[in-house]
Amino acid sequence: MSTSSLSSLLSSSSSTSSIDLSAILQAAFGASSSGLDVSSAVSAAITAARAPENVWSNQESILSSQQSSLKALVSYTNTLEDDLTSLNSVVGALSNRSVTSSNSSLITASASSGATTGTHTVVVNNLATTASWTSGTFASSTTALPAGSFTITTGDGTSTTITTDGTQTLADVVSQINGDNLGVTARVITDATGSRLAITAAASGSANDFSIGNAGTGFGFTQAAAGTNASLTVDGISISSASNTVSGAISGVTLNLVGAASGSTVTLSVSPNTSSATDAINQFVTDYNTIISALNGQFTFDGSSEGILSTDSAVRNLQNQLLSSLSYTYTPATGTTTVPNLSSMGISVNNDGTLTVDSSALEAKLSSNFSDVQNFFQGASMNGFANNLNQQLTDYTNTGNGAFTVDLQSISSQISDLEDTINNFETNYITPLQTRLQSQYSAAEIALQQLPTLTKQINTMLGYNNSNG
Repeated sequence: MSTSSLSSLLSSSSSTSSIDLSAILQAAFGASSSGLDVSSAVSAAITAARAPENVWSNQESILSSQQSSLKALVSYTNTLEDDLTSLNSVVGALSNRSVTSSNSSLITASASSGATTGTHTVVVNNLATTASWTSGTFASSTTALPAGSFTITTGDGTSTTITTDGTQTLADVVSQINGDNLGVTARVITDATGSRLAITAAASGSANDFSIGNAGTGFGFTQAAAGTNASLTVDGISISSASNTVSGAISGVTLNLVGAASGSTVTLSVSPNTSSATDAINQFVTDYNTIISALNGQFTFDGSSEGILSTDSAVRNLQNQLLSSLSYTYTPATGTTTVPNLSSMGISVNNDGTLTVDSSALEAKLSSNFSDVQNFFQGASMNGFANNLNQQLTDYTNTGNGAFTVDLQSISSQISDLEDTINNFETNYITPLQTRLQSQYSAAEIALQQLPTLTKQINTMLGYNNSNG
């Protein structure tokens, strides 16, 4: 059978514009396997047709890698901004205060950020106490109490009468008192002698003192302690406090009265919290090194290429700005400073732009010239090194028009466009092509399966046989 005859046969079944007739003929006349592998043929054709899609997918993969790297840089930058904000805040690390006590068995204390540094003398004459009463002893908490009543009178003069009819127990009375919100708390105390009703004021101090009238019943209440105010002097000034936690006697400082010793003076020293400052500065250095190392990696040639963001001008600009920020010099409006730059507090710059902290030098500077370190970072009015660098970083991370924000928006848009292109290509070209090829190759397969019978019929019609050739 001639090639033209086979082509005519196939043309009568389906369009052959996408069919490789030479491959079909090979399968019909001497191919290693009979017929066509329709699935493989269609798959190979579709794979070839998807060549543009592969290009778009590669572009999308590159953009996704750039997006991930940019997001990492944004995260590193935000972390560094947080460090700088803390260093430049009136309630941040450089404003934290610590308080030392010359006798912590009598007084301990804490200070809020920005509390005025200095030394104070305190004498604790007596601690604040909490009023309490106890009843007589009964056999157990479930013993029925005698019929009668007693009256609780609180410090503001409010009186409440508790009445028993001979059936209530201590536990019942506890529930009644606590449910009436009288400013006192009742409970049952059980020991080797039996059970008693204990009633305690909700807070210490003389204003919370209360009394109990027995009204001739068998409860037998006695006062265990009276409610009194703490008495102390702070820098010679008398202070009365309903609580042993005293605020307001020293601005920004909270006193915790632990014991009393009239005439015994305790010295409290309020000073900058150098430990907090050290941690904050070291954290800044660590986070600075993280981002500068990530930026350096984008411009390091690894033998075949640079980083995925090496062509991004915003990334290059940030690297340059971070490096140039290290040359910042603080000059006070008046007087002098011992900390005009980073190196003066023990922070040195390495060849790759990362920083190293000399812990001993930093500790010494914080101990001897804390205010100079604080002024370097905060300036005269929160306009020092920390603010200067933070403003530069905001140019990249601003959620409205920051350079990295704009970059990420652009990349996201490009990825979305590529995804739309790929989806449209699949829907409008690949799917119809796959359907058409499946039909064409299936028709060709059917035609090939009919060829031996058709060939035999033709040979018979022409008188050909094995003997006459």
